Amino acid sequence: MGVSSGPATLGTDTETWVAAQVGGELEAVFEAVAATRADTAALLGRATTDGRRPVSADLAALRPGLHLRLTREELVSGAGFVVAPGLLADVPAWLEWWQSNADGEVRPLVLDLDPGHSAYSDYTHWDWFALPRDTGRRAVAGPYVDYLCSDEYSLTLSEPVCVQGRFAGVAAADVYLRHFEAAVLPLLRRLGRPARLVNARGRVAASTDPAHLAGSLTKGPDFGELLAEGRPGTYDGMRLVPCRGIPLVLVLA
Repeated sequence: MGVSSGPATLGTDTETWVAAQVGGELEAVFEAVAATRADTAALLGRATTDGRRPVSADLAALRPGLHLRLTREELVSGAGFVVAPGLLADVPAWLEWWQSNADGEVRPLVLDLDPGHSAYSDYTHWDWFALPRDTGRRAVAGPYVDYLCSDEYSLTLSEPVCVQGRFAGVAAADVYLRHFEAAVLPLLRRLGRPARLVNARGRVAASTDPAHLAGSLTKGPDFGELLAEGRPGTYDGMRLVPCRGIPLVLVLA
């Protein structure tokens, strides 16, 4: 069964307003991601102009901007650039990643990425990396338990970084789920019916529907295609409203 565009129904204006408000909550985070993407693309572009492959030490130039975004953006708990394997001349993989703790202290994430004894050496299969790489668009991954960075239930917002048409990695930011839910659940409750937000994979990012808890998967249409089209519709009795500019869909039972 495909998605169909239906006639306006009672509450459509409220649904659209809530979807727009949710988008606004995350747009500031995506602006931080976009700033990291721009800084990274410029840095890598300079290395290419110099006729050399970049090395991990080059990425230290990103740190002032990352520190600023971590202290300025309330929802951002971690931020950085995750390198596509093979990009750097000195190491096979790299995360230039910084995070803030409960006291507001900004510190680096230090990981062992040796494939011989690290479970985190191949991060390319995780949605926050794979979705931007495969689609060329921004993505919301999760919620998931972020064993890599914080052991917190989190969302990761990411965008592809490309240099001269080549995928170089992803710029990304983490948002703790508890902070995201505090921002959006009051909005969902205004709808007066069970509602949830799902990402391009159909994973629930926040919910007021006890039958569909955060972290579960929603069966339905191709949510990625729906997001690309950007138009509300219906599917199997569900009302589907894309959050404008943000890769989340508002689903109403």
